[in-house]
Amino acid sequence: MRDSYREELDDINACLVGMANAVGSAMSTATTALLDADVALADLVIAGDEQIDAMRENIEQRCFTLLARQQPVAGDLRVITTAMRMVSDLERMGDLCEHISKVARMRFPEHAVPQEVRPAFLEAGHVAEMLIAKAGTVIATRDVEAARELETDDDAMDAIHRELFRELLSDKWPHGVETAIDITLLGRYYERFGDHAVGVARRVVYLVTGERHVPEVSHP
Repeated sequence: MRDSYREELDDINACLVGMANAVGSAMSTATTALLDADVALADLVIAGDEQIDAMRENIEQRCFTLLARQQPVAGDLRVITTAMRMVSDLERMGDLCEHISKVARMRFPEHAVPQEVRPAFLEAGHVAEMLIAKAGTVIATRDVEAARELETDDDAMDAIHRELFRELLSDKWPHGVETAIDITLLGRYYERFGDHAVGVARRVVYLVTGERHVPEVSHP
């Protein structure tokens, strides 16, 4: 019975890694759809979000079943409750990929992203793919050092987000309000994607060490 229980915990972790891989693929495709105004790829991401949602439901149900049948304590309880939180982060990351694709679809056949900010979104896509790939590795290996590095890695995404706002607030912005709203939303989607990757990493640190992240106090 205990061997079966341990195998179930290991398989849930493997499913989390698989979900992270699916999210990474969705982000890559969504960024290409956005930059290339490729409606077929946008539709692929939008339709594929149902699979990511189904992964969440499956993992959550398995966690609930283990809680009810095994009544885990200590480390095992932490494994299950952490998995339930990570799956929520990953599902939300999939939603953000869908949101990016919906903007690309809404503006088709035009490009949603003007040429001036295209390099920023190309870089944001690369950073996002790196973050989710590293998050998946951290889930698989429970590498605390790599998990803690993710918070610093996300600084690159935050810098891109700030640069986009500087572009939008410039007196030289030539593309009007509608495009500015699109860029604001898209920048936020990528920035939140990075935040959720950091959230996954923090949960792995908690799983391994029991340490909870304490948010920094902002000073006026």
